[in-house]
Amino acid sequence: MNKLNALCSAKWAIAGTLMILASCGGNNANQQMMQQAAPQIATVTLNYSNSDLSTTYPATIKGKTDVEIRPQVSGFITRVLVDEGQYVVKGQPLFNIDNVQFQAAVDNARAAVNVAQTAVQTATLTAQNKQQLFDKNIISEYENQLAQNDLAMAKSQLAQAQANLITAQKNLSYTIVTAPSSGVIGSIPNREGTLASPSMVQPLTTVSDNGDVYAYISLTEKDILQLTDNGKYSLNEKIKEMPEVTLRLSDGAIYPEPGKVSTVSGIIDNTTGSASVRILFKNPNGMLRSGSTGQILMPVRMDSVIVIPQKATTELQNLRYAYVVNDSNVVTSVPITVSPINDGKNFVVTSGLKAGQRIAIEGVGTKVRNGSVIQPIDPAQAAAQAQQQAAAQAAGK
Repeated sequence: MNKLNALCSAKWAIAGTLMILASCGGNNANQQMMQQAAPQIATVTLNYSNSDLSTTYPATIKGKTDVEIRPQVSGFITRVLVDEGQYVVKGQPLFNIDNVQFQAAVDNARAAVNVAQTAVQTATLTAQNKQQLFDKNIISEYENQLAQNDLAMAKSQLAQAQANLITAQKNLSYTIVTAPSSGVIGSIPNREGTLASPSMVQPLTTVSDNGDVYAYISLTEKDILQLTDNGKYSLNEKIKEMPEVTLRLSDGAIYPEPGKVSTVSGIIDNTTGSASVRILFKNPNGMLRSGSTGQILMPVRMDSVIVIPQKATTELQNLRYAYVVNDSNVVTSVPITVSPINDGKNFVVTSGLKAGQRIAIEGVGTKVRNGSVIQPIDPAQAAAQAQQQAAAQAAGK
């Protein structure tokens, strides 16, 4: 009986041991299955670094001088001597205006000058003769003074005739419209046969000096206060300290010449709440044209900050979150604050994260959620896997 009981006890002990082993094996298998099921997510360990980001401002480009060409006299345009987009030099003829009436005015004024000169000569002889007679007491002082007055009047009429001749010659010269400065011709809306006048609304054309160009941006009142540290420094001092800026053209290309902030207007527009900033760019090959648009990239340097990719964050109800990965590879969402200055790809973290922490930088909001488990991998490894997948999909097509 005792042997039977002992045999049964041994069987039960062996069975219990097997059950425990089976249970342990099942837990390990479950853990392995969970790890294998967790998505592979690229992570990075945070560290302090220096940030060279840039703030983007929309810009309008204008020539250093944009001169509207308007006629000084009225008349029909007889010839257009230049074409749109042509480079002209100062003093070069641009338009001819019908000069017939102005040439006639010059001829009349010149004839009037000749008449006045003859009158002066006659009055001079008369005055000299009267003076001799007066000196001999042959005529009265009154008669002599009349002759002197006639001479003075003749001289005044000559001066007036000469002034009229100068005016007529000046008006005649205005019939040839010349370039007031060197530059590039803009649009020419008025052609031969059009009546031109000084009061016309639309100019004959515009001459733009594009050797240097100005890019205009707007800074808000808050931006200006930050720039001057709330008035601690003068605006001129800060302008001199500002680094060179970059111009991004409308097609996304970067203009090769750097720009320098030259002036900030002293008046804030009440309608827009901003001040105009002028930035000078060299334009040696004439690539930039007046009226073009682009974006100004103004560099901002920050030392000893944490920089993370924008794709590593999500925003919910005006709060931004990053996803910290602990030693067990469990993800925890953490609220963070970031600087408003960014380059469109990265954020500078001002609070919520610290050096040494590990965060997920991909799959945020889809594969990566608060409390999820991941398999951390190196970003380079993740990029290589993505390339392999893309190549495989391309081969499959």
